[in-house]
Amino acid sequence: MGRTTQRECGTTGRRGPDKERPAAWSAYGKLVRLFRERAGLTQQALAEAIDYSLEQVASVEQGRRPAKAAFTEAAERVLEAGGALRVLQEDVDRAKLPLFFQDFASLEAEAVSRFSYDPMLVPGLLQTEAYARALLEAHFPPLEEEAIEQHLTARLARQSLLTRKSPCVVFSFILEEGTLYRTVGGRAVLEEQLARLRDCSRMRNVEIQVMPTQRAAHSGVNGQFVLLETVERRQFVSIEAQGVVNIRSDRNEVSEFCLQYGMLRSQALNTEESARFIEHLAGEL
Repeated sequence: MGRTTQRECGTTGRRGPDKERPAAWSAYGKLVRLFRERAGLTQQALAEAIDYSLEQVASVEQGRRPAKAAFTEAAERVLEAGGALRVLQEDVDRAKLPLFFQDFASLEAEAVSRFSYDPMLVPGLLQTEAYARALLEAHFPPLEEEAIEQHLTARLARQSLLTRKSPCVVFSFILEEGTLYRTVGGRAVLEEQLARLRDCSRMRNVEIQVMPTQRAAHSGVNGQFVLLETVERRQFVSIEAQGVVNIRSDRNEVSEFCLQYGMLRSQALNTEESARFIEHLAGEL
């Protein structure tokens, strides 16, 4: 479409080595230490009380390892933190995401609507754990096992947006037919993934449409994009390719993508046809 790809308001990100410790992990760890010392507990005593190892507690306090939700709930109870740790859990989880994706994830967390076109893969919000893991394990250069687990946990945590009640988020997903044939992780993983799509399509706030391959040319052939509208009614478009995320907020640019998305919805199979197509494909595996 010839659109500019220059940085706008600091929202272009590139994949990096993700070696720096996220500030959210360090802040969380300092709070754990503060509450632990106020409670008169050693690291060993806290570890025993919440059924974690001494090394795990020390790593969390030093910001070297992110706390999982189970750790937070146990620490809240034992340390009587009054919700101070729980309120940071979302930031801790988001910091597990690749650096290039974190700006988008922050905006996504504020969304009241999210419309996306995905030509290559099932989008992260709809992925099963096995499908997501297979993609992360296929990354090159290879990711360390700890990084895979962190990114996987964060990706699955994002899926809570699908069922968030206040405010409820309206979703529209348009998937290229080819994404449903790509055997990421093998046939069993794909079968589970198709079942996941079928289940999500039954949610009242989620619409899934399939773009048939036989429609050789359409308005989305230039690639993936996501349209977001936040609680404050601010609108954004995000384009990701090869680990580079570009987020735009210019009204004219966003409007052009909105028009493009409207055309895509009219060109794809409708939701009922798409559900039948996914069901039929799952039956063939």
